[in-house]
Amino acid sequence: MPTEGPATAARGDDLALLGLLQLVSPALPIGAFAFSQGLESAFELGWVSDEASLGEWLEGVLEDGLTRCELPVLARLARAWQESDGEAIARWDAWLAASRETAELAAEDRRLGAALVRLLGSLSLLPGGSTSTTGEAPALPADAGYVTVFAWTAHARGVSTRQALLGFAWAWLENQLAVACKALPLGHTAAQRLVERLRPALVGAVDEALALEDEALGPALPGLALASALHETQYSRLFRS
Repeated sequence: MPTEGPATAARGDDLALLGLLQLVSPALPIGAFAFSQGLESAFELGWVSDEASLGEWLEGVLEDGLTRCELPVLARLARAWQESDGEAIARWDAWLAASRETAELAAEDRRLGAALVRLLGSLSLLPGGSTSTTGEAPALPADAGYVTVFAWTAHARGVSTRQALLGFAWAWLENQLAVACKALPLGHTAAQRLVERLRPALVGAVDEALALEDEALGPALPGLALASALHETQYSRLFRS
């Protein structure tokens, strides 16, 4: 009777890694490049004006935002998908939707989620439907947000929870630096210096997010919320509201 050997296990790990790289790639056609998450307004208002102040802004958003909101909820959603717990999936998806403090942030979450759902449908990777190739799984909630769909996709690709969180945080950082390179402007070498500065912080954010209890969750980003709200009526802008 054949058993799984090292080569088979390694191939599964390789496929999971490639699936994660596909999911976090800037080339993924879901339109993430079109949103700045309030950063464009922070430039306009003079809150962020150079490499140093951008690094401080990103560290703050990572510490008080992703670490206490998207990342720990992504871990909970990953567990819910593993356990086929449709009630938990719907509950955490609704929790994330309620945490979006502006119309712009809420619209970004819904639009990216919808775009990823359309892409998964074309790849026959949606859960809970006749086109699913991933076995029995609950259906996605109606108008599921991006984090919920991201969690499903990582699960369907066999990506571990920790690696999914690292990939999500990396995709966020890449997007924010791409915004800065277009709108600040920030040179590409400066962007790479910020990557080097923030890589350890991404790992630390994942460590903390995985340790948080439910009652400790919730973003605390009044500056980002204000910047996002102001961006909705900003006279000249490159990114969507």
